[in-house]
Amino acid sequence: MQGFQRSETSKSFADGWFSESQSAASCQDSDIDDEVTLSWEALQKLPTYNRMRIGILPSFSSAGEVQQQEVNKCISSNQVDDQQSSWRHVDICHLQGRERSDLINHILRDLPGHDNDALLSKIRRRIDTVGLTLPTVEVRFQNLSVDANCYIGERAVPTLWNACRNSCEGFLGLLGTSILTKKMTVNILKNLNGVISPSRLTLLLGPPGSGKTTMLMALAGQMDSSLKVKGEITYNGYRLDEFVPQKTSSYVSQSDLHLGELTVQETLDFSCRCQGVGSKYDLLKELCRREREAGIYPEPDIDLFLKATSVEGIKKNLQTNYIMKLLGLEECADTIVGDSMIRGVSGGQRKRVTTGEMIVGHTRVLFMDEISSGLDSSTTFQIVKCLSQFAHHLDYTIVISLLQPAPETYELFDDIILLSEGQIVYQGPREYVLEFFKGCGFRCPERKGVADFLQEVTSVKDQQQYWCNSSDTYRYVSPKEFGKRFEQYHVGKGNKIYMSIPFDKSNSHNAALQFSQHSISKIELLRTCFARELLLIKRNSFVFIFRTTQIIIMASIAMTVFLRNHMHRRNEIDGDHYLGALFFALIINMFNGYPEIAFILFRLPVFFKQRALRFYPAWAFTLPTFLTRLPMSVLESGVWVIMTYYTMGFAPQVSRFFKQFLLLFSLHQMSTSLFRLIGGICRSMVVSGTGGSLSLFMIFLLGGYVVPKDRLPTWWSWGYWISPLTYAQNAISVNEMLSPEWNHSIVNGTSLGVKVLRNHDIPVEGYWYWLGTGVLLGMAVLFNILFTIALAYIKAPARSQATITREAHQEILRKQNYRSDESIDGPDGQKENEYHVTPDKTIQLSTTFSSPAKVAADTTIKVQREKGMILPFVPLTISFCDINYSVDMPRESREQGITRPRLQILNGISGAFRPGILTALMGISGAGKTTLMDVLAGRKTGGYVEGSIKISSYPKKQETFARICGYCEQNDIHSPQLTVYESLLFSAWLRLPCDVSTSIKKAFVNEVMELVELDTFRDTIVGIPGFTGLSTEQRKRLTIAVELVANPSIIFMDEPTSGLDARAAAIVMRTVRNTVDTGRTVVCTIHQPGIDIFEAFDELLLLKRGGHVIYAGPLGVQSRNVIEYFEAIPGVPRIKKGQNPATWMLEVTSASMEAQLNIDFALVYQNSDLNRQNRRRVEDLSQPDPNSKDLEFATVYSQSCMGQIKCCLWKQHLTYWRSPDYNCTRFFFSFVCALLFGTVFWNVGQKLTEQGLLNVMGAMYGAVMFVGISNCSTVQPVVAVERTVFYRERAAGMYSAFPYALAHVVIEIPYIFLQTLIYAAIVYFMMNLPWVTTKFFWFFFIMYFTFLYFTYYGMMAVSITPNIEVAAIVASTFYSLFNLFSGFYVPKTMIPGWWIWYYWICPVSWTVYGIISGQYGDVNDRLSMMNGNMTTVQMYVEEHLGYEHDFLSVVAIVLVGFSVFFAFMYALCIKHLNFQQR
Repeated sequence: MQGFQRSETSKSFADGWFSESQSAASCQDSDIDDEVTLSWEALQKLPTYNRMRIGILPSFSSAGEVQQQEVNKCISSNQVDDQQSSWRHVDICHLQGRERSDLINHILRDLPGHDNDALLSKIRRRIDTVGLTLPTVEVRFQNLSVDANCYIGERAVPTLWNACRNSCEGFLGLLGTSILTKKMTVNILKNLNGVISPSRLTLLLGPPGSGKTTMLMALAGQMDSSLKVKGEITYNGYRLDEFVPQKTSSYVSQSDLHLGELTVQETLDFSCRCQGVGSKYDLLKELCRREREAGIYPEPDIDLFLKATSVEGIKKNLQTNYIMKLLGLEECADTIVGDSMIRGVSGGQRKRVTTGEMIVGHTRVLFMDEISSGLDSSTTFQIVKCLSQFAHHLDYTIVISLLQPAPETYELFDDIILLSEGQIVYQGPREYVLEFFKGCGFRCPERKGVADFLQEVTSVKDQQQYWCNSSDTYRYVSPKEFGKRFEQYHVGKGNKIYMSIPFDKSNSHNAALQFSQHSISKIELLRTCFARELLLIKRNSFVFIFRTTQIIIMASIAMTVFLRNHMHRRNEIDGDHYLGALFFALIINMFNGYPEIAFILFRLPVFFKQRALRFYPAWAFTLPTFLTRLPMSVLESGVWVIMTYYTMGFAPQVSRFFKQFLLLFSLHQMSTSLFRLIGGICRSMVVSGTGGSLSLFMIFLLGGYVVPKDRLPTWWSWGYWISPLTYAQNAISVNEMLSPEWNHSIVNGTSLGVKVLRNHDIPVEGYWYWLGTGVLLGMAVLFNILFTIALAYIKAPARSQATITREAHQEILRKQNYRSDESIDGPDGQKENEYHVTPDKTIQLSTTFSSPAKVAADTTIKVQREKGMILPFVPLTISFCDINYSVDMPRESREQGITRPRLQILNGISGAFRPGILTALMGISGAGKTTLMDVLAGRKTGGYVEGSIKISSYPKKQETFARICGYCEQNDIHSPQLTVYESLLFSAWLRLPCDVSTSIKKAFVNEVMELVELDTFRDTIVGIPGFTGLSTEQRKRLTIAVELVANPSIIFMDEPTSGLDARAAAIVMRTVRNTVDTGRTVVCTIHQPGIDIFEAFDELLLLKRGGHVIYAGPLGVQSRNVIEYFEAIPGVPRIKKGQNPATWMLEVTSASMEAQLNIDFALVYQNSDLNRQNRRRVEDLSQPDPNSKDLEFATVYSQSCMGQIKCCLWKQHLTYWRSPDYNCTRFFFSFVCALLFGTVFWNVGQKLTEQGLLNVMGAMYGAVMFVGISNCSTVQPVVAVERTVFYRERAAGMYSAFPYALAHVVIEIPYIFLQTLIYAAIVYFMMNLPWVTTKFFWFFFIMYFTFLYFTYYGMMAVSITPNIEVAAIVASTFYSLFNLFSGFYVPKTMIPGWWIWYYWICPVSWTVYGIISGQYGDVNDRLSMMNGNMTTVQMYVEEHLGYEHDFLSVVAIVLVGFSVFFAFMYALCIKHLNFQQR
């Protein structure tokens, strides 16, 4: 065997394979046993195609007989008896799930220490042996600058007024006119220059707001088009516009955006299939060819792995199993990812799914943004270690942004890039970074993590503590000055020299860059997306079953209303009745497509992410969506026709039955395609709901039924021909009216059916059926094409809009006045963690303490300047014994063959949290930390809880516990329209006692903001995570502050430092420490604590996977107690000098270490003296002192009911005022509808004919339905967002459901008043309704309460359903009932007796009753009827429509009653129904 030597000249296209699989076969220097040699010889005789798809599998797994027989056919000429062999040939395209897992476990298990490094080393040796060169990518950026234009101060707040101003400014800009606006340019990145080299792992550090995310997105080619980018970025000398950077590199976002219904493995499998294998297959062929020529036999199992990750089109690629193994996701592979409303994997596991989704692909350049958020330090270390191995062995180019890297993790990196204020402070080898800063006069303390030091040394508030030059006076060194000094440093000079030499493009490997938009063939893309779409339909089967059930219910109702026994063919009136039944069928199928908006909008965020990553083109998403909906359209249309056709008495010919089915199917497809298009264009639920309602309204109004074609104004005749309902009505009417059943009566030589058609100006030619059906199908195709085009070219919703406060603007202007070479003096020695209270803030409060030893004392606390403000509270102890928590076994696990009925998450946990003691709750991801906190805090909404929980020796009562408990949730849930200050003030108002004055509450809020450094973001809108408002770390600090302002006695903090950089985490923990020192009980789950943060805790509760306790006790000085406990266990490695105790502790207690030592740390703890000591303490704390009493409050909530209402109303006022997308769209919709009505029904109010009166009735009906439906649909997403916040705030004991619901109900009143005023003023006068003041106000009254009850109905629909998709289906069901019993399709006098009761409870029928009777019920003018008779308007309204003018007072009461009823039901449901799964 020849020595291994890496070829520097050979550049085969085959090299790119190894960048992907990250796992290949190894060459053996020793002899291969005869058995394997025979198998290889047989394999080598196969054709290349078969040889690349067949591998040799060890005997650790058995294959199916069918597969083995198929493989044996290919190798039968070899005469190798595989059945007797310990190795067997397998087709890698048919590897079963267990075989894939066993193979991965076999490969990694056989390596020293289960380390991936040895595997990759073998891969590299195999590559070098045959003289292949791996493709490498060098990324350069020169003079890179990124700027953003932002508003200043209140102008940046998205209020209704600002939205109107923005629209006007945009319109004037289109006209070429510009007006002065308060905008300024913010420099996010400032003239960056640097090189990111392959084969080196680079760490990107910087405080929040320094531009890390912007830099990574710019380098990955993912920059938002709204930002101005200057400078040049090249890959191997190629500019970004010369290749496809999105396929050459992968950007791992810090936002975890996934489809919650898919499992972890399904998510990664889909990503793997979409990203493809790249050039791996061709490269593998080249590798095998060279090995075959050289007579080299690779290791069989690794060769099998190599082949299994190189063949395209495999549904479940082995690469997925490999990545899941590296990321520790095997145990949750079959668990759904979940979202905010669906229970899924933990936050840390979801973050690993985000990382795995990208590294499962074949790209060689990785830009990874804060991948450690929510992960414990041990897991982060393992992931970064694997990535460093990819970089070193496979020549990857990797840049990782981390917030709090542990020292061990930091040491894994080769290069450091330090950003501050958009400037590079340092870029170069890790070994020189401390030397550089020491030369600048700053030194890292001994027990300080270097990464933490680097992020703080550029901070104006933290820099001074690191000053080490005693011979010189300290002065603040700005990032700009650091940058200038770095240019003079030898590393900076070396970078500059290297950058001056252009990259030679001829040295770029052919497989290094990607020049095609997508990695796999179009047919494979279609198969992949189609398979996922089918899977999503299966997971959402409840929704589709619900829709079918809805159709069945509506068909049952409709066929009994239009029962054939009451349907006759005697005259034209009977014909009109039939046309009404046919038109109602059309409307039902039109409305049934409306929920498609919600389905598409739910999917769009993930689509936009994957489109940006070039997973698939738009057509690969839209075509499967369209195709998979076809069976649903067939089912729903078929159910309707089968149930209604013959029961309603339509023409009995079978051909006409199937023709009606085909027509309704075509209409349903057109409808769903139309609403799909609307969702794709509008991209938000509020705007899409309005757009959908407007489309339905125009289609309905101009379709020829409400207003026949000959009565439409000439300026709207074009609308008749583009309305799909025109062709649907003409086709379905012709199909029925030209049947023989309508030929029995001849009127003036014309059949009755033709006469009925002509009365409604409907064509009488039979070909109109096929024309109408064809047009509908054509429209369905057209709308899907437009939907595809829209998704292909329309931008994703804008991310966070840059804003700046007035104070920050003034600070920027002040700094700009300094000379460029002038430094800013630092603070006068005051440390950033010391908050000083001015003398007027010093207060005295009487506080009662109850110590853990049950010693009560009255103490007067004077707030010192250093301590800040302390409000009264009662210190409390929480003890718990034998806590068990389990859930029903997930369906995915049951499908895998697991028979246990329940999944145990917590197992017999006992302990106590005491006042004045800061407890850390730690464990690897998925150990049950958050679950335990949820159980103790009473936040679980499902599952089975066992065990006892006591508060200061008394059983916990959730009603009182919420008053004294604060819970900082892992998911940062806040009202998106409030500012930071308003969010805190709202919490303080509702949770602090009534006897604390408003001024003290505000002062307390201001102090907390300063403690957690939120004062600079005081007036910043919270926004929606990942899109607008606060960043991740700012949102986390807000979550903590919201609980701190409540002044609780017990505080649970779920990962309070997750998403924070080291400096921000230190700020938060100092705040927490100060909180504990006041006598509060604080428990924190924490994943990646630095040494300083970890040792700030007093006690530790450590869990392992499965919810078992493995340590509970004090940390000790410098973590001595914990270290001594674990080092006393035989076989546990001792901690290294300078190692982070938290990281060491998680490493030595990992599952792999348990397997290696053959011990169970949970059993060790159970048999320890420490456990017995803790048990005794829990027993002592469970016995109440005779002189103590249980915790009691005079009221359930801190504020009175009226106080809660005021606070909630204040919050809702701000929310609505800052929701222009909601309010502006409904105002705009009302305005457009009013103009449309006014122009279509121009001056119709004075045309007192029967048809004119019916036209007015149709107009009023249409206005009520479609403006009302718009109100109903647009309010639903607003309620859905706020409901998530409501769950958190109610669980925190802030208010009861009634004040919240009442505030939400009341705040709608003025906005609907304005909406009604806009609509009524336009419609009433354009239609020329009676010019009587009382009648106008009556019309206004009717419309106002109509819009009101529709809005409240939409709110109620959300409150009774788990999500907005189901809410849309429920709402559309009752839209259909409102339609049917409104009195328009079937007049009141013709409704069957068994359904007349529903007419009286249908709100729309009362609205139509009130409008028609109010306007014409007392008019005695003569009215000419279509049959030639004369009557009065009043008599026609009473006799033919059944409306009595004297009944108006009842109408008014009933309309008010409907509004009150829907509002009450909303309040009742929001109180008693909780759809949040925890």
